[in-house]
Amino acid sequence: MLVGVVLTDHRPTNPAHPTQDEPLDELAGLAESAGAVVAGRMLQRRAHPDVTYYLGKGKVEELRELVVGEEADVALFDNDLSPGQKRNLEKELKVKVLDRTELILDIFATRARTHEARLAVELAQLEYALPRLKRMWTHLSRIKKGIGMRGPGEKQIEEDRRIVERRIRDLRGELHTIEGRRERQVASRHDRLTISLVGYTNAGKSTLLNKLTGSDVLAEDRLFATLDTRTRRWQLPGWGPVLLSDTVGFIRDLPHELIASFKATLEETRQADLLLHVADASSPDVFAQISSVYSVLEELHVEAKRTLLVLNKADMLADDGALHRLMDRYPNAVAISAKSGLGLDRFAAMVSEALTDGFLDLDIETGVDNGKLLAYLASHGEIRSKRFGEERVLIHCRLPAEHFGRMDKTGAEIRPHANGAAGSASPNATANEAQLDAGQLDAGRLDASDLSRQSDTSPAPVE
Repeated sequence: MLVGVVLTDHRPTNPAHPTQDEPLDELAGLAESAGAVVAGRMLQRRAHPDVTYYLGKGKVEELRELVVGEEADVALFDNDLSPGQKRNLEKELKVKVLDRTELILDIFATRARTHEARLAVELAQLEYALPRLKRMWTHLSRIKKGIGMRGPGEKQIEEDRRIVERRIRDLRGELHTIEGRRERQVASRHDRLTISLVGYTNAGKSTLLNKLTGSDVLAEDRLFATLDTRTRRWQLPGWGPVLLSDTVGFIRDLPHELIASFKATLEETRQADLLLHVADASSPDVFAQISSVYSVLEELHVEAKRTLLVLNKADMLADDGALHRLMDRYPNAVAISAKSGLGLDRFAAMVSEALTDGFLDLDIETGVDNGKLLAYLASHGEIRSKRFGEERVLIHCRLPAEHFGRMDKTGAEIRPHANGAAGSASPNATANEAQLDAGQLDAGRLDASDLSRQSDTSPAPVE
């Protein structure tokens, strides 16, 4: 039995609150993902939750009749319940009661496949359960043995709490080790730009990853089909090879315990050069879902990263007017269909343009013995090609503007890369040239003829 309480006084201040006609549709999807069969629904709108039951007393009686009539085994609430409210509801309804956080944690537990994901889910479950241990043993805590003596219930509570707290410490230590290893792993990919797919669960991130990279990661039409980060190589048109990562999906009111526990898994998102925020354009609640994702990104402290909004499933919209409304709200977004391939050419061009922003496309000539400069370019930029002579080497590279300013330019001749002269040119070559003023480029200029015979693969002498 699905149960929801819409707090009307919260709607004006909570932009991520569901606005669709059926607020329990998402809860129904979560229930089905957990393997449950929905027997019925109940919704109540209140200004404030009831302290005892969250629902009003009259609604509790109505819910009890509905549970009995539909022979439901569990009541799933689309709200977070206090331990006391949950206990009172179970006493009245005579069935198990789960709130939204417990349901999401249960789904994550069944979806976890890797050791890291299992540790993260276990930690989130224990952190959620720890403050609720006292309520579980209230029937024993009433037993007393006199002044200065502890009852058996109190001893059991303390023993359970110590066990849980010890396990939480152990899990945090293991995950901290994994997080450090993941940070080093991600940082070691400095020679490739990284792009991270983020978005609401079931928005089509895994389908998009498969379409762009030719991979076959699990992509199902259900909530939280993917928990583990998968990274694949994407040959981005107009740019070159980049690393594309698919991460765990977000959801409205995602439990804070899960966000903290999955910190290592979300390391790809924090380290990415570009975020692709994939949204389900066909969802009736798409505006609230986009807002929810931005809220999670703020909690991860990555809201300032360059982000491209991708409106997926655009081919499933009932009419063009719905897409126009989305584009009016988000004019810098791109509409696609990962399944059919609609709009992917424009999408790739916009990704390439977003990556190019802030990069300088350069031709640098220096001595072959200038190891310091060569190492700096390899560490902080993307080497597109090298052309060796007897004593000089000509390098075509892309370099972030901030690293160009810190580069030791001694013994180097630098100029904007001549578009089309060699290799694959940046789609924003003109914009890049505009970023390089006379003060940035050192005095030496390469002759255009030196660029015309540049090779992307095999060395050749400089003429």
